[in-house]
Amino acid sequence: MNLTLKIWRQKNASAKGKMVDYKINEVSPDMSFLEMLDVLNTQLIETGDEPVAFDHDCREGICGMCSLYINGEAHGPDRGVTTCQLHMRKFKDGDTIFIEPFRAKAFPVIKDLAVDRSAFDRVQHAGGFISVNTSGNTQDANSIPVNKENADKAFDAATCIGCGACVATCKNSSAMLYVSAKVSQFALLPQGQVEAADRVLNMVKQMDEEGFGNCTNTGACEVECPKGISLENIARMNTEYLKASLKG
Repeated sequence: MNLTLKIWRQKNASAKGKMVDYKINEVSPDMSFLEMLDVLNTQLIETGDEPVAFDHDCREGICGMCSLYINGEAHGPDRGVTTCQLHMRKFKDGDTIFIEPFRAKAFPVIKDLAVDRSAFDRVQHAGGFISVNTSGNTQDANSIPVNKENADKAFDAATCIGCGACVATCKNSSAMLYVSAKVSQFALLPQGQVEAADRVLNMVKQMDEEGFGNCTNTGACEVECPKGISLENIARMNTEYLKASLKG
């Protein structure tokens, strides 16, 4: 395939960015999207140009690093996949592809397509943990009975990889789906009850301080989430937040 790429280039967070056109030829439909960008960068380096900066790590759909906004969609036109799992067969010969970084006040651009998502880390650090004795005297997990339905829902919430697609998709750049997944992960399990009230209050407070917007109730976040995190988690977080607030 022969393609035209319109890629956002920006030197740093304070610099003014712009879309730059690149031509790339003989792209195999079996390439992943990131492999295609690797080929482009090889061409740029060989011609003495600066390669395009973009995040990547595991390339297995696990780490969430490869977050790109492709043709107006987080992670591109496929569903239930991250950018590294998106293959070029989803595009046609002669296509023009627009590639941008995730856009959100809380995700400032580092360079080109790479953004700083450490705001998610700070939200997690505010309450995404449990009080467990790790000194060698811990209880066997099987000794603590957990309702299977709750266990399944907790595991589903825990599949969130923190990629930020929910934020990039939301017109208000809300992080409600991400935070609710991290809250639900523990709220559904007995081990998470010790810090339950402090957890939800602190994580929501940190989310607001980071500059994320309010939930729009449109559900676009769930649609674009590569792991299919359910909107039910947002409802659960709102319930947990109300209970914690009433406790004072």
